[in-house]
Amino acid sequence: MANLDRNNRILLELMRQPGNNLCADCGAPEPDWASYTLGIFLCLNCSGMHRNMPAVSKVKSIRLDLWDDSLVEFMRERGNFAAKAIYEKSIPSFFYRPQHKDCFVLKDQWIQAKYDRREFTGETNYLQQTFNLDHYEVTLWKKGKDNKQFLRRIFLLSQKDFTLKYFIKEDSKSPKDVICMKDLNAVFQPEKIGHVHGLQITYLQEECTRNLFVYHEIGQVIVSFFNAIRATRLAYLKKKHSTLQDSDLIPQLTRHCLKEGYMEKTGPTQREPFKKRWFTLCLMNRRLLYFKNPLDATELGAVFIGTETHNYSVSESVRSGRGGRWHCGITLQTPGRQFVFMCEQEQERREWLEAFRKVISQPMTPEDYANEANLRRGK
Repeated sequence: MANLDRNNRILLELMRQPGNNLCADCGAPEPDWASYTLGIFLCLNCSGMHRNMPAVSKVKSIRLDLWDDSLVEFMRERGNFAAKAIYEKSIPSFFYRPQHKDCFVLKDQWIQAKYDRREFTGETNYLQQTFNLDHYEVTLWKKGKDNKQFLRRIFLLSQKDFTLKYFIKEDSKSPKDVICMKDLNAVFQPEKIGHVHGLQITYLQEECTRNLFVYHEIGQVIVSFFNAIRATRLAYLKKKHSTLQDSDLIPQLTRHCLKEGYMEKTGPTQREPFKKRWFTLCLMNRRLLYFKNPLDATELGAVFIGTETHNYSVSESVRSGRGGRWHCGITLQTPGRQFVFMCEQEQERREWLEAFRKVISQPMTPEDYANEANLRRGK
C-alpha cells in the first residue's frame, strides 16, 4: 500500500532537482503539480491546461494528492529533462517558447502542440508544411482604423518578398496595405484588445508607428499566424545579416513592450494644460510612443531615448499648477527638449522611472543612431 508521507517526500525531492525545479512548460519556479502520465513537473496554471487533455495528460498535486508507488517510480524514471528530449526534440528556432508571464493562448497552444498534437517529436512534417511555405494566408478579425468595429480581413504573409499584406475582400486585386518585415512586430495583447486571442501588429509607415489589432476565434490559428510572422522575420534577418547565427537573431523576432500605460503630458513650453495619453516604451527600438487611446491606429508622437553620455536623463519632478489631476511627476531630458509627465500613483511613477533608466543605461547600436536621426528628421 502506498505511503502518503514517504511518497510525497520523494516527489518533493525530485521536484527540487535541476530541470524539475521549473515548470516543464512555462519555466515557473517551484512547480508543485505533476502529470503522472507524461512524467513532468508543472506549475498550477499549466496543470489546469493539462486537464483539458485528459486522454494525454492526467495531473495530481505533489503535496495534497495520494501517489501510488508505481506512479512515483515513473516520475523518478522520467522527469522534465527526459520528457523534453521526447516532446521538444525538433522545435524550429523561430518558434516562440512561452514563459510563465505570457498570456493564456500562447501557453495553452504550446502545451497542446507538444503533447496532444506532438508537433515537435519529429514524427510528422506538420511544421514544414505550415511554416516553410512561400505564402501563408489567414482570415482574421481586424479593428477598423477609425472605429471600434472588427471586420474580416485576409492576411497574406510572404517569405518571397518578406511582406505582410492584407486585403479587404477575397477578390481584391490590390492589398489595402503592404508591410515590410524590416520594422514589423507582433505581440499578444488580449487585455488591451478585449479578446483572449488578441494580437497587436506594429510597423513603421513613413517613420510613424501604425498599429493593427486582430484576433481569430481559434487559438491554434492565431498562434500559428504569430509563429509564421516570426519565421518570416527570421528569414528576412538572415538575408540581411548573413554572417550572424540564428541565436543572434532570435531575440529580434519579437519586441516586447518594456512599460505601457496612461500618463499625463504637457506641451513643449510646459505652459499648456496636461492631457491624458497612452504611452508605450520599447527597449529594443528605444522609442517612447504616445497615443490618445490604447487602440489608436497611429501615434500622436514619438520620443527617441538615448544614453546619458548623449544628454538623456530622467528624474522625479515636482508638479506645478497647470491643470491636470495627477501629481507624481517625471522629467525626461533629451538634447532637444524637456518632457514633463504625470502619473496617477507613486507606484506607477517608480515603474516608469525604472523603465526609462533601463533604456538610458543600454548602450546604443549603429542602428539606434540611424533611428534617432530618422526620428529627428521626421519631426
